[in-house]
Amino acid sequence: MTTTVTEEPEPMEGLASTPSGHFLPTAWERARRRINGSPRAGWAATIGITALAFLLRLWHLGTPKVFAFDETYYAKDAWALLEFGYARNFIEGADENILAGQLEGQFADGPSMIVHPDVGKWLIAIGIKLFGMDPFGWRIASVVVGSLLVLLTIRFVRRVSGSMMLGLVGGILITFDGLAFVLSRLALLDLFVAFFLLLAVHLMVMDRDWCRRRFSALAPTQLAAPGAWGPVRQMLFRPWLLCSGVAWGLAIGSKWEALYPLAAFGLLYVAWSAGMRRSFGVRLSWLRACVADGPTAFAHLVGVALAVYVMTWIPWMTHADVYEESLSATQYTRYTGEGHCENKSYVPENLNDKRWPTAKEPDASGLGEVSQSLRSLWYYHRDVFTFHTHFLECAEHTYGSHPIGWLVLNRPVGVAADTGILSGAKSRGEMCDASPSTDPDGDGPAEAGTCLRQVLLLGTPVLWWGAFVALIVSAFMWVAARDWRFGVAVVGVLSTWLPWLQYAGRPIFSFYMIIALPFLVLGLCLCLGKLLDRPPPLAGGTPATRRRVGGAVAGGIFVVLVICNFAWFWPIYTDELLTRQEWLTRIWFKRWI
Repeated sequence: MTTTVTEEPEPMEGLASTPSGHFLPTAWERARRRINGSPRAGWAATIGITALAFLLRLWHLGTPKVFAFDETYYAKDAWALLEFGYARNFIEGADENILAGQLEGQFADGPSMIVHPDVGKWLIAIGIKLFGMDPFGWRIASVVVGSLLVLLTIRFVRRVSGSMMLGLVGGILITFDGLAFVLSRLALLDLFVAFFLLLAVHLMVMDRDWCRRRFSALAPTQLAAPGAWGPVRQMLFRPWLLCSGVAWGLAIGSKWEALYPLAAFGLLYVAWSAGMRRSFGVRLSWLRACVADGPTAFAHLVGVALAVYVMTWIPWMTHADVYEESLSATQYTRYTGEGHCENKSYVPENLNDKRWPTAKEPDASGLGEVSQSLRSLWYYHRDVFTFHTHFLECAEHTYGSHPIGWLVLNRPVGVAADTGILSGAKSRGEMCDASPSTDPDGDGPAEAGTCLRQVLLLGTPVLWWGAFVALIVSAFMWVAARDWRFGVAVVGVLSTWLPWLQYAGRPIFSFYMIIALPFLVLGLCLCLGKLLDRPPPLAGGTPATRRRVGGAVAGGIFVVLVICNFAWFWPIYTDELLTRQEWLTRIWFKRWI
């Protein structure tokens, strides 16, 4: 018998070691990484946390029974979409009539000049269709999407960190964040943007893993040749990236603010591709990534997002003739760049006497009608862009704030309030039991105590302040340790926050940062993971063990503090009755009033 001896290949060594002393695994090993934890137990815990978030957000959803903040626009627009397929004007006093249950005869003639796309409003319309045109009906969609945001955050943090435990921590943190909680109980659009944006980035990370698995199927010798590119034709179609493009289109179709993160993560994706090719031994990795992966990424992300975005306007385009007739000669169309401020409003001057070109054309049919509707949609977008960039420069708002302080909660937004409830009076069946108050010197007469109700869009302070510190640490870890995971958190926060600085001169609001929250939570969880990371072996092992135990204790204390902090602010998240003194104990700074 002849025995053939096969020479075993030498084991691949890691490229380097981490700052903590661990050897880096090879690209092949990293591409085949498995996420810690039992999948079944992980899903059970995920569903449990999501169910908790849903029940908390459902609590007394119909109160306050008012149009809170911009619900007066979005809820009514959603109702109009349901009834007519496009946003309509309403009669004067429609808000009061709707709240009183009088729904007949509330629409006026003519379309409404909406300034945000319709995806979020269509989701609100589903709730109205199922439960009626009342506060519960127009808010239930936000409850569902807000709960799904918790689930998605868990899976996102798990995917990026590689730890099911850190994913669950992320879900708990966002469950007990005040900003996410209150927005999940209001018919505003920003929560929908946050969900679709996070879904898009999550799918990009899934594509990142998918691409690396395709590379890892090749032997090292196939990639080491001077002219080797790695897989190209086999990766022209990327299913997860295609799904990401759909999600980006839905995010932008809810609000345009998702455009900046799309651009930022598109560039980051090319950097991921270059790093992938370099780690597998492909030479000239940046050049080859730009050629092989850049066009593919652009088609899957930008091309698909654009197609989906245009498709979200199909109901509008089917009624384009209504807009061509009524809104083709607004001050936005005729804007010349000249104007002045008057009573906090911008008044344009020397308006051009012009209309949309499509308004002067006879109605077309077939493909001509499609072309005509698309052109009208373009003119409409031009007018909306003019509104956003010029017509709010003179406006002011009590709760408007500078974005530089949004990450540290410089100015929360009050969306509903019922003040001046006298002691002894009843409010929604609850008795106000407030003690008389005196002036600070104690010389003046005592004034009757009062109670109030308020809903405040305020993030849980412990969470946000901790996340701000974690963001700084994440930036350091991304640059110094070249850890791509921290880069996701940093790019996510900066691309959703910094663009607002250019609009600081107009009324903008801190709750826009809901789209940054999942990335802040990711940064926090990654920093917590570093505290729990297994250190390199030390003499005796005791210092390493103590560090991990200390990290676990610190992380546990932080999560408990977030939950307790949320519970303290619960009354001003849910419109509960408070005495003025109880309310003041929750208003920690004058700018929170």
